[in-house]
Amino acid sequence: MKLQVPKDRFSLNIDPNWSVLEIGGGHNPHPRANLIVDKYDNDNNGHRAGDIVVRKGQKFLLADGENLPFEDNEFDYVICCHVLEHVDDPVKFIKEMTRVAKRGYLEMPSLMGEYLVPKGSHEWTFLDIDDTIVGKKIKDIGPIGKHIDFGDFFLYYLSRESVAFKLLMATYPDILTVRYEWEDTLPIVMDPEDEYYNSFFEGALTQEQMLKLFPKRSLKEELSTFFAAFFALSRSMFSKILTGSRLRKLDKSIGLNTQKVS
Repeated sequence: MKLQVPKDRFSLNIDPNWSVLEIGGGHNPHPRANLIVDKYDNDNNGHRAGDIVVRKGQKFLLADGENLPFEDNEFDYVICCHVLEHVDDPVKFIKEMTRVAKRGYLEMPSLMGEYLVPKGSHEWTFLDIDDTIVGKKIKDIGPIGKHIDFGDFFLYYLSRESVAFKLLMATYPDILTVRYEWEDTLPIVMDPEDEYYNSFFEGALTQEQMLKLFPKRSLKEELSTFFAAFFALSRSMFSKILTGSRLRKLDKSIGLNTQKVS
C-alpha cells in the first residue's frame, strides 16, 4: 500500500526506535540505516559514483538484494535508492524487500529522468501509474542517451549551481525520479502487456496521462509547496554561507597565530 510520495529520501516516516535496512547504500548511505547491504564491494562495476561509505554506528554486509540473508520481517523499515534500475529481476528484488521489512521507501529514475539524465548502466526505467510501479527494459523503449547525453549537466552542474533548478526539483521531484513510500505491499508490474500501462511509455503524453503522473494542484497548494521549498533551500544555503565564513575566519586566525610563533 502506498503511503506517500516523499519530497526527498530524508522525509520518511521512520520511528527513532525502528531497525532500518538499506539495500545498496553505496557511496552515499542513508544516515538512518542501521545495516547496509550491497552486492558489490568497492569493485562497483560502474554502478556507483564512488567507493562504499559506512557511517559511524552503521554495519555493512555483502549481500544480493534478490536473495537477502534475513528472516521474514526482520526489519521495521527498508530503504532502497537508485538500485532497482540495475538489477536482473526487479520483481524478485521487490518481493525480497517486502519480505524482510514491513514498510519502506523505494526511489529510482523515472522515464522522463532517463531521457533527460541517461545512464548507460541502467537496465530498467519506471513509472508510478495508479500507485503501481510499472517498469520496462530501456532497450525496448527507444534510443535513450544513445547520441546526446545531458546527464552530467543536470546531475553535476544544475543540481549544484542553479537555485531555480533546485526549486523545480523540490516542488516536482517526480520529474527525474519515482519516489514511493509503502507499507505491507508494494505492487509492481514489469514488461506489461496491458495497453493502458504501455501507452505511458510510448509517444507523447496525453493531458490525462500528465495529470496521472503529476496531479494538478490548486493555487493555494502550489504556492504552499513553492514557499516551503524556497524557505528550506534558503535556510540550507544560508547555513552553508555561515559555515564557509566561519571556516575562512578560522583559517585566517590559524595563519596569524602561525606567523606569531615563527
